[in-house]
Parts: sequence; structure tokens; C-alpha cells
Amino acid sequence: MDFSKVSPEEMSHAMLVAILMENGGSMTITGEAFQPDSIGGSDGAFHAISMEPLENGLLRISVQPRPDVKGSGMTTT
Repeated sequence: MDFSKVSPEEMSHAMLVAILMENGGSMTITGEAFQPDSIGGSDGAFHAISMEPLENGLLRISVQPRPDVKGSGMTTT
């Protein structure tokens, strides 16, 4: 798949599906997982996600918390 042509929304969905499939198709989480502090900052922006290839062929998917300040942005490298 050519990820350069995938929208951020499609990539978020694809990562969620991949994580669920890697864990047998479902996961049980607490309701607190969807609290505002857990999923984003007080300005309503969601935390970012990074996907990093590892030397052993695995991928690391991590949350990159946004600073809880007005106007916090995202930098891609």
C-alpha cells in the first residue's frame, strides 16, 4: 500500500484496525480511555500518533502528546 496517498483519517482507521487484528480482533479498554486528557488537549485537538519502523521488521506505534497550550502544533520529520 502506498501510504503517501492515504489521508490522515484513513491512516488513523488503518492503524486502529491493524492494532485490533494484531490482538485477536478486539481489545477491552476502560471508559477512561476516552476522557479528554487521554485522547487530547484541553483545546480539543487530539494527540498525535507516530509510526516508526524498527530494525527487526516490526513497527512501533506511539502516542505523541500535544502540549496542553493554545496553538500547539505538530511537526513531521
